Amino acid sequence: MASIKGSGRRGIALHAVLVIGLLLSAFPFYWAVIMSTHTSTEIFSYPPKLLPGSHFLENLRHLFDNIDFFGSMFNSLLVAVSVTVLVLFFDSLAAFVFAKFEFPGRRALFGLMMAIFMVPAQLAAIPQFVIMARIGWIGTMTSLIVPAAANAFGIFWMRQYMKSAIHDELLDASRIDGASFLRQYWHVALPVVRPGLAFLGIFTFMGQWNDYAWPLIALTNPDNVTLQVALSQLNGTHGTTDYGMVMTGALLALIPLLIVFAVGAKQIISDLGKGAIR
Repeated sequence: MASIKGSGRRGIALHAVLVIGLLLSAFPFYWAVIMSTHTSTEIFSYPPKLLPGSHFLENLRHLFDNIDFFGSMFNSLLVAVSVTVLVLFFDSLAAFVFAKFEFPGRRALFGLMMAIFMVPAQLAAIPQFVIMARIGWIGTMTSLIVPAAANAFGIFWMRQYMKSAIHDELLDASRIDGASFLRQYWHVALPVVRPGLAFLGIFTFMGQWNDYAWPLIALTNPDNVTLQVALSQLNGTHGTTDYGMVMTGALLALIPLLIVFAVGAKQIISDLGKGAIR
């Protein structure tokens, strides 16, 4: 009886800690919502206002007057969706080869890829800009999409996932049935690794959506920028920034991320649940 009471108390304490952690994690998002409904003066007032205000529509109107919000959002969506689709295809295809096929130089190529993975992206900015300029892609969305179409992290992640998730017996059976390499990849490998692909898709989309440095360098036309660069243009000199308007833009920019995360997380949970049942 005492052990049951002890376990009950531990369960209550654990739930209390989880609830506190949830509230602390959700507070920044709640505070962003609150700030988007107030003016800058109200945001910096003391005591701080913790309830929604009545200036959201006004901040929204100011946001649309200052930047081409929907045009910039379309640019970000175009880049993020295109890069995510390309990364999922190329990285999973390369990872499938590294994980399940033997070929000369495999270890050397994988080691080279891991060395590239360790190099900070900032070091490649200048050479990448020079290459894009010589090709004639500077100022276009192609300069954002093509260089990011494959990356070392995605290949490493999917390789590690495929090594344990795809059994050699499945591939042997497909070869006996006469399946080509692409059929093995498409019909055997991809259905098994959908949770890994879902995580990589979420990770890639979020990274591209929030990317600021490279779009700022590559998109030389200020009227044709991604959303993060456009939102940075809302910052004025000290004391003149309309923080209510800025937070309204930042809040709207979160909506696609929330949608992608919800869809991807549902896919991960669904496939893991099916795997547990099997």
